[in-house]
Amino acid sequence: MSQERYTAEEVDAAVAALSDPERLGHAQEIVTHAAPGLQAVLGNALAQGGWFDQAHEAQLASAAGTEDPGERAAAIQALVEEETRLGMLVGVSVGFELARELAARRHDSEAAGGEG
Repeated sequence: MSQERYTAEEVDAAVAALSDPERLGHAQEIVTHAAPGLQAVLGNALAQGGWFDQAHEAQLASAAGTEDPGERAAAIQALVEEETRLGMLVGVSVGFELARELAARRHDSEAAGGEG
């Protein structure tokens, strides 16, 4: 099975299609079912990528220790935003690989005469 590559235009069109809430229903059911396992995969990927290492801990401690409440809130907000971006990026990568794995298993099953 070949690894598919996507153009920026194809990705943009696919992302636009996902704006329809009904399109996400089945995916949400699958992800809800797989959440515990996916959470472990995501956590491992983030840890292995070094995103939650000592530097991150130092940034968290620095933000929490900021005296000015407004500055502290802004620093914590920035950390939350960065963690959200990282989680999303790694999560999407995991999602791509999950889709490939499911497709490969279906292809192998169909090639072996199974029903998918």
